[in-house]
This record gives sequence, C-alpha cells and structure tokens, in this order.
Amino acid sequence: MKTSIPRRRFLRGSGVLLGLPWMASMAETLRASETPSAKDSSESPKPPLRTAFLYFPNGVWENDWVPTKEGTDYELSPSLQPLSDLKDEFLVLSGLDKKHSHGGDGHYAKTANFLTGMPVAKTTGKDISSGGVSIDQLIAAKVGAETPLPSLELGIDPVISGIDSNVGYTRLYGSHISWQSPTRPIAKAINPRVVYERLFGKRLQASAPEAQSYRNLLDFVLEDARQIRRGLSRDDQFKMDEYLDSVREVEKRIEFASRDQSHRARYEAERERIVDGHALEIPDRGTPHDFRQHINLMLDMMVLAFQTDSTRVATFMFANDVSGRSFRFLDGVHGGHHELSHHENKEEKIKQYQLINRWHVEQFARLLRKMQSVKEGDSTLLDNSMVMFGSSFSDGNRHDPDNLPLLLAGRGGGTIQPGRHLAAKGQVPVCNLYLSMAKRYGIDLERFGDSEKEMTELSDA
Repeated sequence: MKTSIPRRRFLRGSGVLLGLPWMASMAETLRASETPSAKDSSESPKPPLRTAFLYFPNGVWENDWVPTKEGTDYELSPSLQPLSDLKDEFLVLSGLDKKHSHGGDGHYAKTANFLTGMPVAKTTGKDISSGGVSIDQLIAAKVGAETPLPSLELGIDPVISGIDSNVGYTRLYGSHISWQSPTRPIAKAINPRVVYERLFGKRLQASAPEAQSYRNLLDFVLEDARQIRRGLSRDDQFKMDEYLDSVREVEKRIEFASRDQSHRARYEAERERIVDGHALEIPDRGTPHDFRQHINLMLDMMVLAFQTDSTRVATFMFANDVSGRSFRFLDGVHGGHHELSHHENKEEKIKQYQLINRWHVEQFARLLRKMQSVKEGDSTLLDNSMVMFGSSFSDGNRHDPDNLPLLLAGRGGGTIQPGRHLAAKGQVPVCNLYLSMAKRYGIDLERFGDSEKEMTELSDA
C-alpha cells in the first residue's frame, strides 16, 4: 500500500478551517520533518486513495450499453459514447451478478443491496435489513478516522417512507445505498448548503440584508492563504489559486440558489401533481430548482471533499429508486424515467430510455474530467481514485439483477489498469469487485457479501 500524507494542512481564519489540496511542496515539507528513519525510506509521500460509488435508478437498455468486444480493442457502445475522450481512464465491467436479488420485488430488493450484495428482508418498515454493511461503509470504518468526515453520502431526492402497497416493501429501501449495518441506513445529504457547511464549517448568509454585508468563506482565510502561498513552488501556487477559485465558484452557486426563490411559485402551483404516488416537495434554500444544476453542484463538492482530503469515501444517488423524474429537457424524451424503463420492447420507449441512460453517462464523464484536471504531483485525483458508476439491475423492463451495468474509473493509486472491457464468464458475484476494492485499502478479509474471490484482472495489463 502507498503511504499517505500523515496530517492535513488547513487555511485558518475566524473559526473557518478550509482544507487544502494535496501539493508536492507540502508533501516534501512534511517529509523533511519526519524522523530520520522515515526520511531514509525510498518511498515519497503519496496522495491518499479515494473511492466513490455513483448510483442511477431504473437500469439500462443493454443492447446499447454492453460493448460487443472485450479487452482493450473494443468500441464504446452508443450509451457510453460520451466517455470517448476518457476511454483509457475506466473499465467497462459486464457479467457481474447479484444472485440474492432474484427474490423480492423489482426495485426495492435490488437497490437496498446495491453495495451489500446480500438478501434484503421483505418488510413494511419495522424490521428492515439490507443483508449486511455496504462496501463504502466497510472502507470508511478502515480509513474514516484519518479524515474530518468518515464518509460523505450525497443525493438529490429526499428519503421517501411509507409502504409500496403494490409489492409490500417499505419505500425507505429505495432511498438508500449506504448502510452502516444491515438495519441502519445512512441518510444522504441533498441540500448543497448543508454539505458545504459540513465541509468548511462556516454558515453561509442567506437573507438579503445579510448578503449586503456578507464576506464569503475565502475572505476569512485570505491572509493565511497569502502566507502559505509564498512558500509553495510555482506549480503549487497555480494549483492553490485554481482550488480557491473553485471553492469561490461553488459558494456563489449555493448563494444564488439560496436567494433565487422563483421556482417556489411553480412548485406551489403543481403541489397536487403526483409523481409515482408522491406529491412534489419544495426544495430547501440552497438547492437549485433545476435538478441538473443540483447534480453538478453536489458532484463538484464531492471533488472538493476528495481534493482536500475531507473524506476518502463517498456515495451519490442521482435519484431514488422507482424515480419517475421527467427528462423532457432532452430532445425526443416525453415520459418519466420509470415509465420509460418499462419499455415493453417498444421502439418508441426504448429510444427515450436510451437517451436517459446516455444523459447519466454524460454526467459521469463530466465528473471524471473534473477529477482528471486536479493534479497531484505526477498523477491526478482520478488516478488516485476508484469511482464506480452503475445501476442496481440491468434491463429496466425485466428488473434483471444479473449483468449489472457497471463502470469503474480511475487507477486506484496505480493498482488498476483501465482502458478495457472486462466481461465476466459464468455466475460471477459483484461482491468479487467489492472485495477487490476493499483489499486496496489493506482491509484483511476473506469474503465480502457473497464474494468468491478477488478480481485479479483489475490490475492485469
């Protein structure tokens, strides 16, 4: 395992602690301050390993998702075309299964165990069980003490409770993929303002009178930033400036969403409109009214959290399970997501379903490019990460938990060889992948979930 920097550096001011990104100048300073035995080591301090799990609901149209060829000489499928400039940065994983999801209903029993792989208890809510701890929380239990936040759980939709009377499952299962224990899901943060305050520890101003005299977070730490900047190399000075600009941009976007209440009238007017059995909720202050902006803001803050080593483990849900969100902003899409996933093999529905799949891939591509732009010495944030992207079943019409649509981006700190399509043969548990990811954190266990063995092919050239 690679050595991580032994402690973090902050910008300080008026109670604000703003974490700084990994920079070679500071790494060398830390190395110089170590004991002689540590300095004699031939291995220089390395950036830490980060891991993210991104979930989108309702599966995919498999014919447009799975490439026809394996190995490095494969062509991206139509749904994966938005990743064409990043082909060397991720693995396409096909043929991985969740055998414990064949029982139960079409959705809830498959989403709740997206990261556990184990059987989900059928319940109306009193005795929930995801079958086990999720892989993100297993990793967080190992490395969480090294960062201010053990893990970061993000999403867009609020938790939905109650019972889906059609299948007899609690809807709570569809709102969570992260489980600290089989009976304890971890609530995801959906308000960007709340996430920002967790990361940087300073409340943003919201009302107009407060905004007039408002000094943003960077103003509080500016003098400390100037002092630190003088001791950095030219490359790291540029990196620090880029980082501070990105923090300021995120802050401005949250402030704009806090002041912009134009969307509230629209939500009030549509208060009685029902989406998959649930009335629309008015977003909290700090939440963009356009969910596309909301997604971009949340993913940008995930990058900042990784960049500053605020956490090394994160999850993100594009939407809750059974999401009926409208994608009418896409040309040619007229129905809701869940409705279109039940395509019944009708060409008109399949085309719209595929466009929604492709849109989700575009958001993943945007995240990877942002991570790739963050330099960490001779590598990048993406190089030092494992980012899994996928859904809890394959075809939305069949609710098939086999051949899961999964992508794994990043090089895992040099332990993963991307740029390939790896097609599993036979009944291969997705937990083999999770076991392999845990091993890269030095977690010593023989099995995770229903795993059989590690996926050694992740690192095979």
